[in-house]
Amino acid sequence: MRTAPVPPLRLRIRSGILAAAAAVLTVLSVGPALADCTEAAQPKVNWRRCSLEGQTLTGVDLSGAMLRDATFQRASLGEAKLTDADGYRAKFISATAPGAVFDKARLIEADFTRADLTGASFREADLRNAKMVGASLARADLTGAKLSGTDLRHADLSGARWTDGKHICAESSVGQCN
Repeated sequence: MRTAPVPPLRLRIRSGILAAAAAVLTVLSVGPALADCTEAAQPKVNWRRCSLEGQTLTGVDLSGAMLRDATFQRASLGEAKLTDADGYRAKFISATAPGAVFDKARLIEADFTRADLTGASFREADLRNAKMVGASLARADLTGAKLSGTDLRHADLSGARWTDGKHICAESSVGQCN
C-alpha cells in the first residue's frame, strides 16, 4: 500500500499559520463589536447591554449610540442628545431626562416607567411597544413619533405636542392626549 508523501515541515507550519490567521480574521470581521461599558459618553458609543444605573450623564451627546438592552435606571440624562440612538429594549426606569432629545431614536420596547421626560423631544422616534407608565411627558414633543402599542397609563401628557405636530394636549391629560 502506498502512502501519500508528507509535505516538508516548513510547508505544514506555514499552512497552519495561514489557517489560524484566516480563522481569526473571520471571527473579527463577522462577529459584532463588543461593548466597552467603560468608554466615555460620545456619539456612536457602543453601550449595548451596559448598566449605567444612577450615572450622571447630563448634557452628553450620545447621537447614533448603540444602547440596545442598556440600563439607565435612575440615571440623570437632562438635556442629553440621543438623536438616532438605538435603544431597543433599553431601560430608563425612574431616569430624569428633562429636555433630552430622542429625535429619530429607535426605542422599540424601551421602558420609561416613572421617568421624568418633561420637555423632552421624541420627534420621529420609534416608540412602538414602549412602556411609559407614570412617566412625565409634560411639554414633550411627540411630532411624528410611532406610538403603536405604547403603554401610556398614568403618563402626564400635559402640554405635550402630539404626533400630528399640531395638537397640544390639554393640561389635565393623563394616560392619553386630550
